[in-house]
Order: sequence, then structure tokens, then C-alpha cells
Amino acid sequence: MEYPERYELIFQASAVEDDVVIVRRTERAGAGGYPIYEDETGIVRAEISDRGEVRMVASGGHQAPGIPTARALG
Repeated sequence: MEYPERYELIFQASAVEDDVVIVRRTERAGAGGYPIYEDETGIVRAEISDRGEVRMVASGGHQAPGIPTARALG
């Protein structure tokens, strides 16, 4: 299966604008067997299924990220 190279992760914010983070596919796979995507800092990591389901992956202690929606960028 071919997975998109990049996604936008959209975190709904209580402010006026949502928070959007661009992530790129890595060579790693998550527990569900789908690719792990991460932002350029390596802090934001997510496993994204072929149906666009997102599972956030902690990159350090004390993280409690919300569950974003994902939009493929290609």
C-alpha cells in the first residue's frame, strides 16, 4: 500500500484558529502496522492508518496531546 508522504494534523483549539502541524512519513511503523509520521522537530509523532485514523505517539514524558484530524498533502 502506498501512503502519503505528508499530512497536516489539525488540532482543534479553543481560540480563534486551530493548530496545524505538518508531519512527514518516516521509515518506522507503529503498533498498528501503519507508518509513523513526525514534524521537523521530532516532537509531534503520529501513526496514521490508511483510513486517516490518527494515533498520537509520545516522543517524551508528560505529553498529553489531543487527537487531531489528518489531511493528506501528498
